[in-house]
Amino acid sequence: MSGDYGPEQRALLQTAAARTYRDIIDAGPLASDDPRFAEDHPDHTAVELLVDLGLLALDPLLDAYVPVDPATVQSRVVAPMGQQATELLTESTAWAGAFAELGQAYRHTSAGATSPVLELRGFANINRFIQAAVGDAQKELLTAQPAGARSAATLEVAVERDIRALSRGVAMRTLYQHSARRSTATREYVERVAAHGAEVRTLDEFFNRLIVVDQTMAIVPGSEGTHVAVAIHDRSLVAYLVDIFERYWERAHDFSDRDLDTARDIADDVHNMTVRMLVEGHSDNASAKRMGVSARTFAGYVAALKEEYGAETRFQLGYAMGQQEAREGRRHRERQD
Repeated sequence: MSGDYGPEQRALLQTAAARTYRDIIDAGPLASDDPRFAEDHPDHTAVELLVDLGLLALDPLLDAYVPVDPATVQSRVVAPMGQQATELLTESTAWAGAFAELGQAYRHTSAGATSPVLELRGFANINRFIQAAVGDAQKELLTAQPAGARSAATLEVAVERDIRALSRGVAMRTLYQHSARRSTATREYVERVAAHGAEVRTLDEFFNRLIVVDQTMAIVPGSEGTHVAVAIHDRSLVAYLVDIFERYWERAHDFSDRDLDTARDIADDVHNMTVRMLVEGHSDNASAKRMGVSARTFAGYVAALKEEYGAETRFQLGYAMGQQEAREGRRHRERQD
């Protein structure tokens, strides 16, 4: 047996060689001088493979080749392949480990030493970098996820990655906007990571996406759009971003808090943010994006404000809110006097 078998030999065994093998079973032993042994015969390659595999064995007494039970041959052919596969898997794992160690050194030392800011382009590159960075985390992960709820597919990938980090003893704190509380997928994600020690809070304010790893590296969006991200290694810049995160964190509400007072506070936050968006003159689409909701949901918020102020049009609503703001300003000045 040559032992050098691959897809071509397997395909031949499943087709022409299989037919030849069945023919020999039906017709009896294959004489050693059978025409099929000739190199120019169409079945030569099939017969040669059967002999090489050991599925046909020479009987000296008959001077002919007889079929051999495939069960007795299989282990001799397949077992070495399995051994090779195991060795290749072990070797590929070792290679992956070597690259991971070099990648960790690059992200935490070389990249930071040569360039405090590393630009990442393309969703695939960004996701790979984030996966590796989270995998490198040893102490703490801070993440801010704006724009409301993330998709179920995104969360399914994130939850496995985050649980692995939490299982290593990495502390994790995540900020969402209040609108994420309405997402079933987000609630399920929070329940799973919280069971492993993660903390999750929500906030009314719009904020940019942020990931901070061990307070030594931060990943933020690029200025050109979501297909560009920037990894920051400068410790002063990272410390500044951590400080901003901590200020947001102190004002945020625990995701799992279902207390009635908390629900009222969140409702007030949404109300005040809606008013702010209207006062600042943002479009409905821009306002909805900043609040992490759909344009339809934001329109519902505006409709509720119209009912509250007794207004029928946006113009009337703006006037009514301006009047109230003026009254509150006068009362404030009177109290100061």
